[in-house]
Amino acid sequence: MPKMKTNSSAKKRFKLTGSGKIKRFQANTSHMMRNKSKKAKLKLRGSTTVSKADTNRILSLLCIKS
Repeated sequence: MPKMKTNSSAKKRFKLTGSGKIKRFQANTSHMMRNKSKKAKLKLRGSTTVSKADTNRILSLLCIKS
């Protein structure tokens, strides 16, 4: 059976934390920033974790067994 290939776009977007959760960066930060408030831009700056509903799907894209 052939090897499983890791999805190239997923490996650029997601990282695993030490506890096994998946870290991702926030969306809506690339353009139209002058229309957003300072508070909204500050909240978008950091990273967050992926929801539990999407975890298995992203782990399969990264070829990691859940």
